Amino acid sequence: QVQLVESGGGLAQAGGSLRLSCAASGRTISSYAMGWFRQAPGKEREFVASISWSAGTTYYADSVKGRFTISRDNAKNTVYLQMNSLNPEDAAVYYCAQRRLGAAEYGSWGQGTQVTVSS
Repeated sequence: QVQLVESGGGLAQAGGSLRLSCAASGRTISSYAMGWFRQAPGKEREFVASISWSAGTTYYADSVKGRFTISRDNAKNTVYLQMNSLNPEDAAVYYCAQRRLGAAEYGSWGQGTQVTVSS
């Protein structure tokens, strides 16, 4: 069973940047696609970005395309989310997740890290 721990959240000004990290332990994530999701108060959790096991393929929600970048370092068992040009609509709890092998759903989740953006 993999454990995922997010970090790097905090308060940023509109237009600013934050870099989230997701450190995995208990199992290597090198064979798994990974994703970032977010949930704002009163809203459903939504997909933000995903990255294939080899980092060869990435996907982004339209709302973050061109501003956020997902990456991974399999040697460090860590996934990152670089967030630039933040706006108040990006404020949410951000979750890292590991996708099940050969499946579309995500089976392991971190506890989340809060991102707050001041206008």
